[in-house]
Amino acid sequence: MESEYLKIERMCCGYPGGFHLKEINFALQKGEFAGIIGPNGSGKTTIFRGISGILALRSGSMWLQSTDLSKLKPAMKAQRMAVVSQFPDVANVTVEDYVLMGRIPYREMFQFFESRNDHEIAQKYMQLTGIYEHRNKLMTQLSGGEQQLAAIAQALSQEPELLLLDEPTSHLDISHTVQILNLIQRLNHETSLTVIMIIHDLNLAAEYCDYLVMMDKGEIFTKGTPEEVLNYKNIEDVYKTVVVTQNNPLSGKPAIFLVSENIMREQREKYGGINR
Repeated sequence: MESEYLKIERMCCGYPGGFHLKEINFALQKGEFAGIIGPNGSGKTTIFRGISGILALRSGSMWLQSTDLSKLKPAMKAQRMAVVSQFPDVANVTVEDYVLMGRIPYREMFQFFESRNDHEIAQKYMQLTGIYEHRNKLMTQLSGGEQQLAAIAQALSQEPELLLLDEPTSHLDISHTVQILNLIQRLNHETSLTVIMIIHDLNLAAEYCDYLVMMDKGEIFTKGTPEEVLNYKNIEDVYKTVVVTQNNPLSGKPAIFLVSENIMREQREKYGGINR
């Protein structure tokens, strides 16, 4: 078995006088595509902020290979780990300048301008994310989905080993959602980019992720492959919602179907409950 690339041990963090996590433990291999799922208020974003360093740890540790993440200097940390928040901070700058900010961790002392290589890398990821045609627009002129694409391009321009995404497709239509997730999946496969993605859509989580962490009430309810995690019993226990699960006929991954109140009533009348 390969050595663990990212290891989180007894991690606890939270908010003064408010919500906090209960000793989170999980590990990822290099190149895994992991999803963190769970209902609203379960702790997904708190985990994200703990790993990214936005929230200080109350206890526990996080290791990136043999390096304690808390000991890394900001520039070195930014070269190894990139973060895409759910609501990117939008400055009144052009898209190209915004994406080029992803190259700041690589600047040498007294370097005030981007190099040719920086521009080439930024252009590459603007093209891959489909935002290149908007490169001369101001970020404030873009739609929410376009701003998210620019934020992902900026993060990829850091050329990180570990990419953290907080609900990256929440503002995107189905076409852009598939475009972005296919891109991340492709980079994951081709460059061994390790990905941790907070995501609400269980079907997207099943289809794109190799490994899932299901959160409930500030702790891990279960973790494992999509096939191990996304069965109807786990989903109903955590989400308190009746579902039916089957396998995608092409990928073999779990597919989750909601059951409306009308169908529930019909099923009870015919069978006394859901006929699975």
